[in-house]
Amino acid sequence: MVNLFETDRDWQAGLRKQFPMIEGNPGVAYLDSAATSQKPQVVLDAVVDYLSSANANAARGTYPWANRTTARIESARDRVRRFLGDTSDASDVHFVSGTTEGLRAVARDWLAPQLQPGDEILVPLADHSANVVPWTEVGADVRGIPYDAAHDYDHRNLVAGPRTRLIAATHVHHVYGGDMNVQRLRALAPDVPICLDAAQSVGHIPIHLDDLDVDFLVFSGHKTMALPGVGVVWARNRRGPRFVPGGWIGSPNTSGIVSLTAALDWLDEAGVERVARWNQALGVRLTDGLSRMPAYEILGCQRSLTTGSSVQQRHGIVTFRHRSIGSNDLGFILAGDGLYVRADGLCQAGQSERTTSVRVSLHIYNTPDEIDRLLAALARLADA
Repeated sequence: MVNLFETDRDWQAGLRKQFPMIEGNPGVAYLDSAATSQKPQVVLDAVVDYLSSANANAARGTYPWANRTTARIESARDRVRRFLGDTSDASDVHFVSGTTEGLRAVARDWLAPQLQPGDEILVPLADHSANVVPWTEVGADVRGIPYDAAHDYDHRNLVAGPRTRLIAATHVHHVYGGDMNVQRLRALAPDVPICLDAAQSVGHIPIHLDDLDVDFLVFSGHKTMALPGVGVVWARNRRGPRFVPGGWIGSPNTSGIVSLTAALDWLDEAGVERVARWNQALGVRLTDGLSRMPAYEILGCQRSLTTGSSVQQRHGIVTFRHRSIGSNDLGFILAGDGLYVRADGLCQAGQSERTTSVRVSLHIYNTPDEIDRLLAALARLADA
């Protein structure tokens, strides 16, 4: 993996230059992409071009500007399908405000009307609250999906019963950074619908829905290099009734949808597989360095920390604690050095880590020099 930084250096440098926030702040290492990604210039340009030359409300008028906006949104649905590798002729793409609202829509508008007394749902109770709270709100009996020692779903201790109506799952964990191996859940419950929280995977690793046998996939645009306030619910519409959002559908976030289309175009041109390899290599560089500092505890599977690991690697997310400095204090100190990390409880749900932690989350605009700079700062604090 170290050689990747030589072979792909010029390619990555060319991509990095396309991010105004990154290029405009050379003293800052932005290491919080799991919270929100930075935006390439082409995404910003696409939004400005739309607002200055084609802005109108979709599905609300019959004049040319409105018709073009409506067509643009319908085209964006197809763009999402292509990006996700979906070739189904029965699936639907619905635009929402983000992952949380998308998961709530599935829970409220699809799951809740079907529930009968005694029905249960399987929920990962140590995942992001956005993939726990919506399911617990709809009134079904909730059974927690356990983790195993490697911090993915413990398929050995999971049994789907005849009254199991849905399995909620996460694709890439927002704290541990690992692929949660949703295919193991499918093998245990071939007929139970699965809703996948893909907030940390879309735009970070390749996704092929024809191979990933889930029924819903939900993600946020702002973590995928698009603007905040737009997200997607993709519905396969094969197991159970067709997903139809309830209530009155108001004006769509047209600027957000335009930005999402431009972001997906940019990611495809950059090459998501190549992006994933770069991010993974940065994560390995960081975990290799941290594992040599006894003052730090790295969260998650300890067998996935090195280049030669025989288990899954982390997808650009590394979370850790100092054994004596509080995580919030550590985040504050690092910010003073221009190292922008996330330091708090990371929005984990009830069965979560007991204390706060520091999360480093990486993307294609990050460099090995930034990782080395972070490691040097952490080394200075190792004996504090």
